[in-house]
Amino acid sequence: MILVFGGTTEGRKAAEVLEEAGTTYYYSTRGDSQRLHLVHGIRLTGGMEAAEMEECCRQNDIRLLIDAAHPFAEALHSNLLAIADRLRLPVVRYERIYPPHDGDIIWCQDYNDAIRQMETQGIRRLLALTGTNTIRRLRPFWEKHECWIRILHREESVAMACEADFPHDHLSFYEEEETGALIRRLRPDAILTKESGTSGGFNEKVKEARKAGVRVFAVERPPYPPRDILPVNTHVVSVDGPHGLRRAVERLLPSFFPLHSGLTTGTCATAAAVAACLRLTRGETPGEVPVILPDGETIHVGVGYADGYAYVVKEAGDDPDVTDGIEIRASVVHARKSGGLHGAETDIRGGEGVGTFTLPGFDYPPGSPAINKGPRQMIRDNLAHIAPQAALCVTISIPQGKEIAQRTFNPRLGIEGGISVIGVSGIVKPFSEEAFILSIRKCMEVAKASGTQQVVVNSGAKSERYIKARFPQLPRQAFVEYGNYIGETLKMAGEMQFPHVTLGIMLGKAVKLAAGHLDTHSRKATFDRDFILLMLEEAHCTADISDITLARELWHKIPSEKTRDFANVVVRHCLTVCQPLLPASRLDILLIDDEGNIYG
Repeated sequence: MILVFGGTTEGRKAAEVLEEAGTTYYYSTRGDSQRLHLVHGIRLTGGMEAAEMEECCRQNDIRLLIDAAHPFAEALHSNLLAIADRLRLPVVRYERIYPPHDGDIIWCQDYNDAIRQMETQGIRRLLALTGTNTIRRLRPFWEKHECWIRILHREESVAMACEADFPHDHLSFYEEEETGALIRRLRPDAILTKESGTSGGFNEKVKEARKAGVRVFAVERPPYPPRDILPVNTHVVSVDGPHGLRRAVERLLPSFFPLHSGLTTGTCATAAAVAACLRLTRGETPGEVPVILPDGETIHVGVGYADGYAYVVKEAGDDPDVTDGIEIRASVVHARKSGGLHGAETDIRGGEGVGTFTLPGFDYPPGSPAINKGPRQMIRDNLAHIAPQAALCVTISIPQGKEIAQRTFNPRLGIEGGISVIGVSGIVKPFSEEAFILSIRKCMEVAKASGTQQVVVNSGAKSERYIKARFPQLPRQAFVEYGNYIGETLKMAGEMQFPHVTLGIMLGKAVKLAAGHLDTHSRKATFDRDFILLMLEEAHCTADISDITLARELWHKIPSEKTRDFANVVVRHCLTVCQPLLPASRLDILLIDDEGNIYG
């Protein structure tokens, strides 16, 4: 059993990850103000002291603790780690993502140091964005100078301020005024904030202060573990995102998730490149290297080294992937700053076993190595963190790639000589048909429990990113990925009686759906060129599609003035196929192109 200490954005994300398992867990918060819809999680409220925490762990057979509490909740961290040490429990610390310490921010070790530095620098008007618990700590400053403190507009918060004799007319409330407007109205000499990370709004506060020409003092986050705690028997794993959390839980409590996740070929290639770069530029050969994923979080990947290259053994988890267990290699050398390569750029090449694009329609022109845009950007971004001023040349090779490619769809797509290096999120979620459909059902159940009247189903990370911007008013739970199982997902929506269903789809799946394929996986459906020609005819559109291998190439074949007409025809056919599955619901279908434009 798992016990999560949350109440934060990270706590909510942790719950979302654990919900995917369909396994019971506990979620603890001090108060009950966090709105959270749990299907498998058991909610615990009320702050736990050390004795209560230990009793809870013993009574509920807790085997893993997840500390997703606020970075400044030092007492909770100390108690949790002490209990973990006593009970021999592993701990996953779900950290926030923190921006670098920029030079124009005045960093303070604690509140006493902040007061000292503000006094030294002549601050007389202060806006403190540090919350109720810091009112007493800042007393030596606000007793002598004009100071406003922003707090949550809750009865207990206001009462604490009154008990501390802080002037009520100098309280500001988060819910009533945005940071920028507050700074412009009060015109302070400086703001004081905490190093609360990106999810704590740190970047936005600093941005608004800079815009107004106001100095920024920031209290550094406390170390983790706290200075007074030195766990002897506790295994602590730090993560800063959902993928890392899932991987940590899979390692520390393998039975919790029925199926385990894996890594994309793009993430493996990036990890190998990071390892090779560390050896080249720093002489380091760690057994694990950090890899920054496209969503900004960092995971750690095991690597190995050989003569002239570093490598990663691909792990697919429980996804039935023919690339599982293969070796993905990277060699990194200093590049000559000639032939178009200038400054700190990274040239990425394909070696043995990496296929070559031979047809148009991919991220790169024919003749380019089959390394997609996402993995290339991951490699460049990660190496820029290690050697920002270096011009590097990276060669990715996969010795078994040519042989394995014959068991994939690559040859018919025009990728020859090996496999492609792909991956959007960097992580492969386990894919078995039954398990995937069950996970969709769980997500739909969570959406229903959230109370939303509209559910938005979409194919994956890319389409969801575009379509979320269309519906900013909907809760996170209202967005559900269907993968390829459009028919199964719409049937679930009908069973659960959602009044309004929106289907977001990209052209590759849309032309299959329009032709009647409710499961769009490539092993069950390929695009029907003759049917596409019929749809072009309906749209009164002429286009030569004889040489296309991917449906998304249609966007470049169709005259721009006919794009919307063609999109409308595709959407109409998709509606004809899907509407019978939702006889009592309103169904909207939105067709999304590669640039994020939406039709329908």
